[in-house]
Amino acid sequence: MSAQAQVDNEVKGRLALVTGASGGLGAACARELYSQGCHLALTYSASKAKVDELIASFPSDSSRRISSHKVDMGEDKDFDRLFQELEKEHGQPGPDILVSNAGRGARISSIIDIPVEEFDLTLRINLRASFILCKLSAPHMIAKHWGRIILMGSIAGYGGGINGCHYAASKAGLMGMCKNLAQKLAKDGISVNDVAPAMIGETGMIPDAKAVEGSPGDVKNIPVGRLGVPQEVGNVVGMLVKTGYLTGQSIVIGGGLK
Repeated sequence: MSAQAQVDNEVKGRLALVTGASGGLGAACARELYSQGCHLALTYSASKAKVDELIASFPSDSSRRISSHKVDMGEDKDFDRLFQELEKEHGQPGPDILVSNAGRGARISSIIDIPVEEFDLTLRINLRASFILCKLSAPHMIAKHWGRIILMGSIAGYGGGINGCHYAASKAGLMGMCKNLAQKLAKDGISVNDVAPAMIGETGMIPDAKAVEGSPGDVKNIPVGRLGVPQEVGNVVGMLVKTGYLTGQSIVIGGGLK
C-alpha cells in the first residue's frame, strides 16, 4: 500500500509564469501571486512598457526574482527561448505555477463573418499555445512532485458570451484539455484548473460597460448588476494555487450569468 500524499499548499518562494501579463487579467494574477510570495516570470507580446510599469508597482523585496519576457504565442521558437530564459534568470527549467492567460479575442459574432484564417489563429493562440506551455512546464513539476496549472478559459467555452464560435471553440478546447490533464497529472502532485471569466471590465476586450451595451453582456443582463474587475479573477487564481485538492474544475466568474 502506497503512502498517503502529503498536504503541501505552500506557494511562497515558488516561481509563477504568467503569460499576457501586460493585460488587465494577467496583471491582476501577477499582483495576487506576488502578494503570496511568488517569484514571477511575466510575458508580453508587444506592450513591454505595461509590464515594466506593473513590475515597478510591486513593493520592493530584494529576495524576490521578477523577470519579463517577450513572447509571441503564435511562434514555436519563442516558447523554447522563454524556457531557456527561465533557466538562466531563475535557475530552474520551468515554472512551479503556470497561469496561461495570454489569448486572442477578435470580436466577430456571426460565423458568416469569421475568416477561416481568424479561426485558425484564435485556436493557435488560445489553445495550442496553452498545450505547448503545459508540455514544457510538466517535466519540472513532475520532478518536484508539485505544480499548479491554471488555464484562462471563458464563459464562451459553455456556448455563452458576446464573441463568435471561433472564440468559443478555443475556450471549450481549453476546458477539455484541463479536465484531461487534471486526471493524468494528479498522481504527480499537480493540479489543473481553468478559470472562466465573463464580462470583466478594465480589459482589452471590455474596457467599460459602454462597450457591451445592447449585447447579451449588457450590465442590465448581469444578475449582480455590474461588470467584474480583473482583481476578482486574480483572487480566484490565488485560491487555486493554494488549494491543491481542487483539480479538474472550471470556475465561472460571471456575476451570475448562465
